[in-house]
Formats: sequence, C-alpha cells, structure tokens
Amino acid sequence: FRYMLEQEILIFLKQYGYWLMLPLMVVEGPVVTMAAAMLASFGVFNPWIVFTLSLLGDLLGDVILYFTGSCFGGWITRRWGKWIGMTDEWIDKIKKKFAQSSGKIIFTVKSTTGLCAITFLAAGWLRMPFFSFLWYTFLGGLVWSGFLTFTGYFYGYLWREISQYISWIGWVVGILAIIT
Repeated sequence: FRYMLEQEILIFLKQYGYWLMLPLMVVEGPVVTMAAAMLASFGVFNPWIVFTLSLLGDLLGDVILYFTGSCFGGWITRRWGKWIGMTDEWIDKIKKKFAQSSGKIIFTVKSTTGLCAITFLAAGWLRMPFFSFLWYTFLGGLVWSGFLTFTGYFYGYLWREISQYISWIGWVVGILAIIT
C-alpha cells in the first residue's frame, strides 16, 4: 500500500507540481523552494525550472508587498506607527536612508533572510521608483533563489547517500540484536 501511495504522489507531483509550485512560492518561497529542489535531486523536478519558478514567485510576492506599501503604507504609519515607536524623527531618518541607498538596501535584504516584508512595504510607502525596486529585487532574488535551490538540491543528494548507510546500519543493528 505504501509503495502505491508513494507512486501516486510522484505521479501527481510530476503532472501538477510545477503549477502548484509558483503560487506556493509566492506565499512561502524558501520552504517550497528547498522542498522542490530536494525533489529535483531525486529526479522529480528539473532544478533549473525550480530555480526559475522560485525567482518568479519571490518577485511576485515582493511586488505585492511593494504595492501594498504604496497604497496603505502612509495610512498604516499614521494609524499604528505610534504604537510601535515610529516617531516623526524615526520616519525622517528612514526616508533619508532610503533616498541615499535604496538599491543597496533592497539587494541586501533580498539576498539574505530577515526583514524582506517590512522593507518592501517601506519601499512602496516611500515611493522608491518601481523599476529600480524590481531590478534590485531581481538581483537579490538571483542570489537568494540560487542559494535555496542549490542547498535543497545538495541536501536531497545527501539524503540519498545517507539513507543507504542508514539502511545498512539498520540491518547490522537487527542482526546484532538477533545474535545477542
């Protein structure tokens, strides 16, 4: 039964996996990218397609955050900013920092993990030029999606290698348990 279920899941993933991957990557890109890249190392997906979909899904999510910040950032700041310590001085400081080096900020935040959502909302709220935002997000996304795809693929490869040894260790332990 287990073998049949595994086969059905693989058939489903091969037929619909790419179609499901993109919307899932918009919502939770890193986890889905790592899982898909691991499956790519098992031959279920093509790693280059996983990388491309990861990049596109991340960009779509980032654009949604940018436009959300563009439409609602000022309202949210005026309404809720005081409750989280957003003083006028702090807001002016953020505006100056973005005016000086918005590209560096977007690239750095995008190519690492951490403050992406709040930074992209701020980029929209502070009216960073959209195509500049998109360019730096794309460049950072190349780094981030590439890292996630490579790491997931590598861990999938390691899983295949280690699982061989784990099964042998299981046999050895079983035989030793029977002997003793």
